[in-house]
Amino acid sequence: MKLAYLVNSYPLPSHTFIRREVQALERMGWQIHRFAMRSAHDTLVEAADIAEDGRTEHLLKHGLLRLARQGLPFALRRPRAALRALRLALACGARGAGGPAGTGGRLRHLVYWVEAAEVARRCHALRLPHIHAHFGTNSATVAMLAAEIGGLGYSFTTHGPEEFDAPHAHSLGEKTARAAFSVAISSFGRSQLCRWTGFAHWPRLHVVHCGIEPWRFPEPAPLPGGPLHLVAIGRLAEQKGFPLLVEAMALAARDVPGLHLTLVGDGPFRPALERQIARAGLDGQITLAGWKDETGVREALAAAHALVLPSFAEGLPMVVMEAFAAGRPAIATAIAGVPELVTPDTGWLVPAGDPAALAGAIRQAAATPQGTLARMGRAARERVLARHDIDREAEKLAALFASKGNP
Repeated sequence: MKLAYLVNSYPLPSHTFIRREVQALERMGWQIHRFAMRSAHDTLVEAADIAEDGRTEHLLKHGLLRLARQGLPFALRRPRAALRALRLALACGARGAGGPAGTGGRLRHLVYWVEAAEVARRCHALRLPHIHAHFGTNSATVAMLAAEIGGLGYSFTTHGPEEFDAPHAHSLGEKTARAAFSVAISSFGRSQLCRWTGFAHWPRLHVVHCGIEPWRFPEPAPLPGGPLHLVAIGRLAEQKGFPLLVEAMALAARDVPGLHLTLVGDGPFRPALERQIARAGLDGQITLAGWKDETGVREALAAAHALVLPSFAEGLPMVVMEAFAAGRPAIATAIAGVPELVTPDTGWLVPAGDPAALAGAIRQAAATPQGTLARMGRAARERVLARHDIDREAEKLAALFASKGNP
């Protein structure tokens, strides 16, 4: 019951769901060896993430040249397999060359082939028969090539939206066809894998949700008093839609006295958001709180009446799960897997990209009696605990590992 887990950069503050999954599998008795290409140690603030960083083997810690010196001799002792993997890497690189930035061309895929040789060598040394990668992007590419070089099994979890934005450039169909099985975190995600995978492979496409640790979310704090207080949580970047949220706040604030938004997160859009907030005269209504650790996020949720998620692209956001576990309903855009979690009894769904619709939902939330909001929060908590308990989801994944995806 030994496995390799492979992620490009791990751990990251935004990848706590991977840590929870790995640790849930370990509680079940699986031995998990964590591989990552890179460490992000300097960005970590959570003690649990720092400890996880110490448990992870970072393959590029000493540079690509040293990695090549270690891995290539292993590959050359398996010339036929190494050549098949090289041809596969070049074919995937040809697809990536026509894709958006970050998908890579042949040169980048040659690097992936070198990385894969070292992953295969280490898996053999540690007697790890199967590699599971998180994200259907470069980590899944390396896992696929390592499996080819080393005669190993592999599988991967897709999250979105990156994989689904450029499925051809990421060779998503190739990866799913070759994998023992593939996992999506929502039914929507599985439907996207079905789009790019031959019908014969559909039985090996599975849904395993990301999960929360219920014991970290005791009985929710009561809703605060006073006017509507919203919280938004996420990286201040293009796919999260926060400029549109500022537009919606400007519209809703005309009709909702005392309306306030706390925006937890940081990123490249922060200066532009600061200017937008100032131009709209919303400095008193919107607080940019910066990054917060898990405790700080829970405190921000406890201080709010509801979460607001204005995203343009998502998978199935952990912030919605955490808000629901904290007993808070959500106002969210109806994209990707979000409608699978946010239902009429747990929140409001609005079209993506429509500030007027988002403002309308904010007005509805402000007009909702406190008792009704509390009932919605309880329904949200029940829903997320039933669907996203990490131990139950890890059991599903363990069964796939045990069967190697055979339906």
